[in-house]
Amino acid sequence: MHMEQEQFKPRTERAVETFKEGYNCAQAVFATYADCFGMDRKTALEMSSAMGAGIGRMREVCGAVSSMAMLAGLKEGNADPEDEAAKEHIYSLVRTMSARFKEEHGTIICKELLGLDSAEESAKPSIRTPEFYETRPCARIIACAAKIIEEELLCKP
Repeated sequence: MHMEQEQFKPRTERAVETFKEGYNCAQAVFATYADCFGMDRKTALEMSSAMGAGIGRMREVCGAVSSMAMLAGLKEGNADPEDEAAKEHIYSLVRTMSARFKEEHGTIICKELLGLDSAEESAKPSIRTPEFYETRPCARIIACAAKIIEEELLCKP
């Protein structure tokens, strides 16, 4: 795809395509939007790489949800340990975004989203095959997180 075409593709689609290129859920979401808040793609991919598959493939908080929180921090995060109002604001924003996600999917926990009883013992990622993409809800989850980011972070001043 030409760079011009990629530029005009909706970011929600770009996030899903990034996942289908082999990046994890957190990377797909975070790297798609990090440039909106001043971070380059390579740094975004590296920073979010550990958050995939429910943080280090432990199947805890979904990587797409973790990326929503990290992007909220890039946009409206607090750097002053004395500013209690700013702390409350960022926590409130993350809770709002997470609640929207939970409304759609019933949970923010990776293993529950995937219908797993427990986390896998291995940190080794699953092989990405057409069957992997067909059986996982991850593309739909990533699109949902992207929509929430656009509505909560990009469309609000």
